[in-house]
Amino acid sequence: MKIALLQTVTGASKAENIEKLTPLIEDAAAAGATLIVLPEASSQAFDQGRLDTQAEELDGEFATGMRELATRCGVKIVAGMFRPGDVNKIGEKTLNRVRNTALITGENIHKGYDKIHAYDAFNYRESDTVQTGSELVTFEHEGATVGVAICFDIRFPEQFKALAARGAKLIVMPTSWADGADKIEQWRTLTAARALDSGAFIAAAGQARPDWQTKAGEASGPTGAGHSCVVNPVGHRIAEAGYAPETLIVDIDLSEVDTTRRALPLLTITEQTEMH
Repeated sequence: MKIALLQTVTGASKAENIEKLTPLIEDAAAAGATLIVLPEASSQAFDQGRLDTQAEELDGEFATGMRELATRCGVKIVAGMFRPGDVNKIGEKTLNRVRNTALITGENIHKGYDKIHAYDAFNYRESDTVQTGSELVTFEHEGATVGVAICFDIRFPEQFKALAARGAKLIVMPTSWADGADKIEQWRTLTAARALDSGAFIAAAGQARPDWQTKAGEASGPTGAGHSCVVNPVGHRIAEAGYAPETLIVDIDLSEVDTTRRALPLLTITEQTEMH
């Protein structure tokens, strides 16, 4: 299976982000990629204005644009976007929360996964403005089951084990990782660990680091730190980007998953209990 990870920096406008992403997707499809993974917050980046003002359902401008593009290019696209959520009251404040969604779209598929684990860490509270989901999501691509996660989910091994128990041989993950001290080291450790936990390939496409030329490695909010990667089932990083925008196109051999799981049968009956 040939997959592409599009590491880029998106902005505040859905229309401009579609325009920016279109040639990247077209180039990846022309290079033979059939599954294309975009970053978290591809429709509107973090720290680019209120998310609720542009949140849309799956029939909105961004989701429809991605579906039309995927269909035209003959690929499946997984891309981070935001959908309307509930109302959250914090003291005297009333906030219109959104759902942090990974859109999965292409011919004969158009659905979303809502991020289960809110980024309530490192002095940031995503749950104030983001309503978390509760359902695992998988889809089929070229005869294989693919699981979906988003960014901070990577810190929760049970989710990846549950996706593997549902048959996922590849888990794709739109991401906008916060930069700062030790954050890249943590990212590398976590992606390798989740590959080992699940015996699956992990393919994570991240937002590139804004101002990567001068600020790479400095502390930031969840606006991206690059380092998109593909990790094989034994935890080896077979491709990794740096801080700057970059496209990774990687051939993966899913038979490695079967070989790994036979040698290291971690998916016991106990672990095959579905997570809800």
